[in-house]
Amino acid sequence: MSNFQIREDFLPYNQPDITDAEVNEVVDTLRSGWIARGPRTVKFEAAFAEYLGAKHALALNSCTAALHVALLSAGIGEGDEVITTPMTFASTANTILHCGATPVFADIDYRTGCIDPEQVKAKITPRTKAIVPVHYSGQVCDLDPLYEMADRYNLFISEDAAHALWSRYKGRLIGSRLHGAACYSFYATKNLTTGEGGMLVTNDDELDAKARIWAGQGMSKNAWNRYAKGGSWRYDICEPGFKYNMFDIQAALGLKQLEHLEDMQHKRLRIAARYQEAFGKCDALDPPFVPDYTTHCWHLYVLRIVPEQLTIDRDRFIEELNARNVGTSVHFIPVTQMSYYQNRYGFKPGDFPNTDKHFDRIISLPLYPTMTDDDAQYVVDAVLDIVEKYHK
Repeated sequence: MSNFQIREDFLPYNQPDITDAEVNEVVDTLRSGWIARGPRTVKFEAAFAEYLGAKHALALNSCTAALHVALLSAGIGEGDEVITTPMTFASTANTILHCGATPVFADIDYRTGCIDPEQVKAKITPRTKAIVPVHYSGQVCDLDPLYEMADRYNLFISEDAAHALWSRYKGRLIGSRLHGAACYSFYATKNLTTGEGGMLVTNDDELDAKARIWAGQGMSKNAWNRYAKGGSWRYDICEPGFKYNMFDIQAALGLKQLEHLEDMQHKRLRIAARYQEAFGKCDALDPPFVPDYTTHCWHLYVLRIVPEQLTIDRDRFIEELNARNVGTSVHFIPVTQMSYYQNRYGFKPGDFPNTDKHFDRIISLPLYPTMTDDDAQYVVDAVLDIVEKYHK
């Protein structure tokens, strides 16, 4: 019988790891007088591209902006189809619609939670122009077959790498081998945060040039420094662009976060290893499967319950964790279960069986660098206490 004791304070699902270095850099930026897009943003772009081994990086106000601009810059528009996964946040699909294109959903590989290349292949039509694979939770998609399809059918690939900073595919960082683009998120919960923010990474000179115009109100190159000494007040509007730029306060935070990314990742790996060892021994739990081709960055720890072994479902399991002062989340409610997409495209239960099964079982547990070893062990003990109480 478990002797589990509930802690007094609530353990939040996520907290950012902000050090004095970040605070000081932001304060210095505020005192510099240049707080909009400026030299620190440019420096952050260069540092991020260098870290990944990519040619270009464009700092933006969100990953959503990066996803949108990537497709626009590739010429995706009215009448085109773009294949993506239902197991993602809605912005992945919304941005396809924002381009005037049609999102086409391919089911996931149940083992990994990532898009299944065989399902992608089955969805390609003469109208297919792009694929947006999502590197889910820090687990990366099996990219080789996707890029082979892209080469065969002349498709653009924009990798949704919102969860995949530090992740690797066959030993190479996501974003280092690109025929198209990769899009990153620096939201407050991410492995590197700027509060809100994102980055579009590419090795394609033309794509980068177009993206900078779309993201900067459609203004001609280098308009951001038109108020600096030597800058020109003249500019042109080349496209009906968007106000998507990052600004220097965010970039200051990002620069310092990037400097201690390796330390933050080491802490994530240690917590994930503890979870994997503990939950892998329990028949009522299904810990994340990590294929040989993946180096997982553990942005999320997505635990699946095995309801056949329990007397409660996932929703009740979450309530039990909350009662034990453990914060959780669910990543994600599938896009195909959202009312807009159901009403517009007629999706119904059973259309994406692996996605539906996965969703019904998943719980995202706390995993972030400021957690202590005691915090991580408490999560383990709380999960196992619930399993013991409700095991069949």
